[in-house]
Amino acid sequence: MLEARLSSQWKKLRLNNNIVLPKLIGHRGVKDLKPENTLESISTAFDLGLDCVEIDVKISKDNIPLLLHDDTLDRTTNGSGLVCDFTFDEISKLDAGYYFYKSKTDIKVPALRSVLDLVKKNQKYLNIELKPNKNYEDLNIKKVLEEITKSSYEKIYFSSFNLSSCVSLKESAPHLLCGFLNDDFNKININETIDICNKYNFFSCGINLNVFSKSIVSQFVENEIQVTVYADNNISELQARNLWSNKVTSIFVDDPSEYF
Repeated sequence: MLEARLSSQWKKLRLNNNIVLPKLIGHRGVKDLKPENTLESISTAFDLGLDCVEIDVKISKDNIPLLLHDDTLDRTTNGSGLVCDFTFDEISKLDAGYYFYKSKTDIKVPALRSVLDLVKKNQKYLNIELKPNKNYEDLNIKKVLEEITKSSYEKIYFSSFNLSSCVSLKESAPHLLCGFLNDDFNKININETIDICNKYNFFSCGINLNVFSKSIVSQFVENEIQVTVYADNNISELQARNLWSNKVTSIFVDDPSEYF
């Protein structure tokens, strides 16, 4: 069983609150500096000194996990249409840098396996965000876990705004680290979110800077749940220092240049 194969691999990173994530996490690599969710963006993050990057994973028509944030190819490639309607071979022929540089590039949409090789080579942490894949969530998780098992790499954790994806992941591989993302406490309030994290053994909760408060973070910390913070725009070093002083564990950054 997949769970049994993963048990030994993940024993060093089994879910417990002694695990502390790096203070800075590169958002989709470093998406303000390089095309997001590409090998170029991830390599640049490591070159700048980041110890962890976050990526978004979708699945192709032929069930290959790949890096894309959106349901469609339109925003970040020169292709058009739903990701799930194209094979990886078709997607890999697209230009994933044109939208960023406004000119033709050789930058491609990478398969997850290529990213795992790069992260493993650099011995860095990887945060895989499971994106919504309508009608394909369980298959996406299965294929992602297969790639991770093949890579035999340990420094990986998961997150998702989709509660069902988080739950499915933990059911498939209980030893894996998983964090729940919640950007709207009006839909799922703070107490409900904490109950969810405790029930399903989620080690962290990611929140938007817009909903950050000292009180919210304190409630998570009291329940031994780590807090990560992301924002719609790059979080400045001044903002980050305030967040860290209020017991936030990690900050997602689009451009970490000022931190180094």
